[in-house]
Amino acid sequence: MKSQEELEKLVEGLSVRLQRVEDIAEIQRLKAEYGRLTDARYDRGGVVERSKLERLAGEITNLFSADAVWDAGKGLGIATGREQIYQRFCEPTLLFSQHYFVKPEIAVDGDQARGRWDILAPCTTRDHRAVWMAGYEDDEYVRIDGRWLHSAMRLTVIFMAPHDKGWAKGLAKGSEKGSGKPSQTS
Repeated sequence: MKSQEELEKLVEGLSVRLQRVEDIAEIQRLKAEYGRLTDARYDRGGVVERSKLERLAGEITNLFSADAVWDAGKGLGIATGREQIYQRFCEPTLLFSQHYFVKPEIAVDGDQARGRWDILAPCTTRDHRAVWMAGYEDDEYVRIDGRWLHSAMRLTVIFMAPHDKGWAKGLAKGSEKGSGKPSQTS
């Protein structure tokens, strides 16, 4: 039979492991909510009506810390802070998207965490071209008042290719392949 001290150490270790599992699950829910809200800005006919778009942009913005950075590169832009993020999501650059975030790699360190998500997204551009976009997002998270939020989100596009031609010949110029590990960013 284990001593009182051994049982206390065991419970303490299990508590730490359980907290990490709960943190990872909460971060996964956060990312799912981000994808759901981002995609809800579109319906079959294009961008939703302005009042709904603004409401959704507000909900998306609330998933970020006050000083967060949303960085989708040259094509989609960079927004810093909630106000810029809100404005960015009020001005969709597409007519349709459906984000699929897969293969999460999440590392939690106290009230901060990093994650990398592969992304596949069928999209319709403003000029009505159907394309496949694939890449990955490197995220940073912070827990504020017990709630996980994005503090940084950086998209790297590996390719964006017309759906009818495929990606073998349609790799975007400047595409980069990542290491597959969450990055440490400044």
